[in-house]
Amino acid sequence: MKTYNKVLTPYLLIIPSFIILTLFFFIPFIETFILSFKSYQNIYSPDWVGVANYIKLFNSPIFWKTLFNTFLYVFIVVPALIVLPLIIAIVVNQKIKGSNLFKLIIYLPVVVSLVVAGIAWKWIYANSGILNYLISLVQLPAVGWLTDPNIAIFSVMIVTVWKGLGYYMLIYLAALTTIPKDLYEAADIDGASSLNKHLLITIPHLKPTIALVSIISSISGMKIFVEIYVMTKGGPLNSSKTIVYYIYQRAFENLDLGFASAAGVVLLVITLIFSILNIKFLEYKKFEKI
Repeated sequence: MKTYNKVLTPYLLIIPSFIILTLFFFIPFIETFILSFKSYQNIYSPDWVGVANYIKLFNSPIFWKTLFNTFLYVFIVVPALIVLPLIIAIVVNQKIKGSNLFKLIIYLPVVVSLVVAGIAWKWIYANSGILNYLISLVQLPAVGWLTDPNIAIFSVMIVTVWKGLGYYMLIYLAALTTIPKDLYEAADIDGASSLNKHLLITIPHLKPTIALVSIISSISGMKIFVEIYVMTKGGPLNSSKTIVYYIYQRAFENLDLGFASAAGVVLLVITLIFSILNIKFLEYKKFEKI
């Protein structure tokens, strides 16, 4: 009886998680996958069109533009969210006066609603906003932070980085506490500089944490939506439109549910690639030691 309970207990423990995943992931995914093969021009009687939505999707210049914008977002925002919070965490981890206040200030944007933050930054970026006012003080022309196709998406990136600094800083701070102090003391005895100590001790010990931050921020970057919706609506001229906003637009503004579902499936495949990278380069090595 004890052996039977020992075998059954793990399965009983995963049942709640399995039910949640089934209701909120597996069933919606299956429904979305089926919808991607249908046309909803007649919403009350959708027609089966096979892979026509996927062909239409891959032949759409806007889709490739939004995919490019999404990867551009990831390739710029993710390195910033890996390096900047790490530097801040190392600085505030020192026993210096005012470090706790600085931590609080850096973390405050995390607890602010993303919609509220987006609206506030939209005011800052406005043609008559604070930034352009400061620029005018040095006799420079106003900048169209959200209206210039060449810089709109980069303006939104700044908001994403500003919002995520405190969150990833806390992750790094937690990891820094696990590094033995003896290593730094030994480095001091050997005459190592502050930079060398962090390059030879801090960074190697934080590699798993850096990998974790990289994967989390990459997946978050692939799903960026709220900032775009609040600040630019994907404009101007689709210059800041990302794939998630494109899916939203086709599904809820154009009511093209089949096409939007096909784009959603493609996004899921791309996101799964990042998840597989997480398992391969982070989780796999962890379980390999057991």
